[in-house]
Amino acid sequence: MKNIVILGSTGSIGVNALDVVERNGGRFNVVGLAAGSNLPLLLEQINKFSPSKVALYDSSLAKELREILSGKKIEVLSGIEGIIEVAAMEQGDLVLSAIVGAAGLLPTYSAIKSGKDVALANKESLVMAGAIMMAEAKRSGAKIIPVDSEHSAIFQALNGDVKKKNVKRLIITGSGGPFRGCSADRLNEVTVAEALRHPNWSMGKKISIDSATMMNKGFEMIEARWLFDLEPGKIDILIHPQSIVHSMVEFVDTSIIAQLGIPDMRLPISYALNYPDRIDVSLPSLNLEEITPLTFEKPDTDIFPSIKFAYQAISKGDTYPAVLNAANEVAVQAFISGEIRFPDIPVVIEETISAHNPFKVKNISDILRADKWGIKKGRAVKEGLVRKGS
Repeated sequence: MKNIVILGSTGSIGVNALDVVERNGGRFNVVGLAAGSNLPLLLEQINKFSPSKVALYDSSLAKELREILSGKKIEVLSGIEGIIEVAAMEQGDLVLSAIVGAAGLLPTYSAIKSGKDVALANKESLVMAGAIMMAEAKRSGAKIIPVDSEHSAIFQALNGDVKKKNVKRLIITGSGGPFRGCSADRLNEVTVAEALRHPNWSMGKKISIDSATMMNKGFEMIEARWLFDLEPGKIDILIHPQSIVHSMVEFVDTSIIAQLGIPDMRLPISYALNYPDRIDVSLPSLNLEEITPLTFEKPDTDIFPSIKFAYQAISKGDTYPAVLNAANEVAVQAFISGEIRFPDIPVVIEETISAHNPFKVKNISDILRADKWGIKKGRAVKEGLVRKGS
């Protein structure tokens, strides 16, 4: 039986992961859970899976949870320190890192530093601090197993041929989001509700907006650069509206291996939790004779410039990717809260990263410093747009 810890247990990935656990009784033992502020759902999960240690980012809710669980042998922690402690808890064999955004950086780093195998759904950890994370994993012996459907697909395709010299390029696919093919004028009218309405996947607000702007594809390119140790020039992005081919690997002999499956996150989650084994997750098979034709096209980076920003940031290196992530988080939150329009999201990002004076990254503290600068500058740019009336 594998002891697992789930960071971000009340989010979309965490909920799907616990569904996989429940479908496979006897294979997993949930020893730790961490969440942000969804106390009712976390309490349900505690009652069902009986972890020995839990953490809530919201300290006041953690205090309430301690009172509710009084008399039970469950340790309740709070704040980022509590989540970090859960991530590194001794009993854990595998940590599923599914906290959204930069908030997942330190807990993921803590798990890797402790030598835990990490099922990684928090792409921002590698976007912000890829070199540090991979170096620490090498030092501690931790395995990093991708959970994102795109990286899981590449990981699976490479299992038969992991030699980097044999890989010509990685091809990351994406649906194109809800605004594929839209004009710039149409994007001026986009509402938050429209941006959250992904055509193929059910996701949280932040990742849904990232999908709508296509920043998620840029982040996935950066994540792939570190996971598979390939330069950005060997990582391409293609729009695949059907979300059936989750990504591909082209080898030097021009053979291409693709991973196909229904668009359900429980598939890559199950693979990551059970790796290197596969199990029946009781989901419908992909019915090849009934699916629509599979199509592929290049992304329009003039309409969706976030992809260009990601390639620029990783090519420049140093603290640029961390600032890119910070600016994106500020812009996405400002759009969701109604402060700026949809087309203003890339404006905030571009102006922020253009103003950045990078510095060398020696440790995780440098990443946190760059993140803090990016948030401050991004907010200043956003406020400028608000004063102008966008």
